[in-house]
Amino acid sequence: METDTGSFVRDYYEALRRGDPLDPYFHERPDVVKVGVFSRLVGGSRVAEALRRQTTRTTDWAVESAGLRAFDRGGHAHFVDGVRLAWTDTRTDRRHDFDTRWTGLVEASDDGPLFVSVHVSAAQPRDDGDEGG
Repeated sequence: METDTGSFVRDYYEALRRGDPLDPYFHERPDVVKVGVFSRLVGGSRVAEALRRQTTRTTDWAVESAGLRAFDRGGHAHFVDGVRLAWTDTRTDRRHDFDTRWTGLVEASDDGPLFVSVHVSAAQPRDDGDEGG
């Protein structure tokens, strides 16, 4: 892949922190998959819709990478990372905080690299379940 995948993933993290649109980072194909802490989405249009909704319903993101590793393989690449992930749900004012594991597949496109799959999982929340933060 011509673009460094690690830089692409770090750009995505930064967009998440800023509250920027996230759907431009994903292919729009029907085989795109995004698994999050609370969701499983299949299809580029479903992923895009969910990311737009997430951006309007969350704020104050913390995205702290603990060792991003990316492996470029020509027109595609995969990555792994451990990420402290925290945000506030603006509808409930609840703060969520997780130690997460990220894996994913990135493919080259005419617009540069784009996610084909992202899987974010958490063993358990860092918060104690109380409302607010």
